[in-house]
Amino acid sequence: MKVMVPLTDGFEEIEALTVVDVLRRAGLDVETVGVVRSVVKGAHGVRVMADKRLMEVNPRQYDVIVLPGGPGYKTLARASKLMETLKEFHSKGKTIGAICAAPAVLAQAGILEEKRATIYPGMEKELSYPRGNRVVIDENIITSQGPGTAMEFALALVKKLKGNTEMMKLKQELVVS
Repeated sequence: MKVMVPLTDGFEEIEALTVVDVLRRAGLDVETVGVVRSVVKGAHGVRVMADKRLMEVNPRQYDVIVLPGGPGYKTLARASKLMETLKEFHSKGKTIGAICAAPAVLAQAGILEEKRATIYPGMEKELSYPRGNRVVIDENIITSQGPGTAMEFALALVKKLKGNTEMMKLKQELVVS
C-alpha cells in the first residue's frame, strides 16, 4: 500500500513527520511529496527534503493521501493537481487523512459534505458536521485536531490500513498508552 504525504512550506512538522514515521514502522510505503519544491520548510523552521515533487508523481500510483496541517494548508488548497487528486481519491473511496487545519482543504475540495470530521479548535466553521473529538473516522476519511493528536491520528491510520493487530503492536513498541 502506497501513501502520499504532500508537504508545502509552513507544514506542521509534528503532524507530518509523526505520520510518516509511524506508517513506515507499520511497513507502509510512504512518500513525502513536495507540492511546490523538493526542500520544504516547516512552520517551525525544520527543513525536509521531499522524496518527490508533485509534478513528478502519478497520483493514481497511491492508495492513501494524508495532509498535514500548519499554515501551509492554504498552499495545499491552491494546488489544483492536489485538489483534483483528493476529489478522485474520494470518488474511488480511497483513504484520505487530514490533521489540524488540513480538513479545511478537504472541505474546499467538497469531500466533507455529509461527513463527520474534526479540525483544529477554533476552525469548526470550516466544516459541515464538525465534531470535538481528537480523531474522527467517517468511512474513508480520517481527521484529527492538531500536533498533540498526531500519534493517535497516525495509529488510527495504521488501524484502518493494516488492522487492529498491527496498530496494537505499534502502540506497544512506541510505548503509547
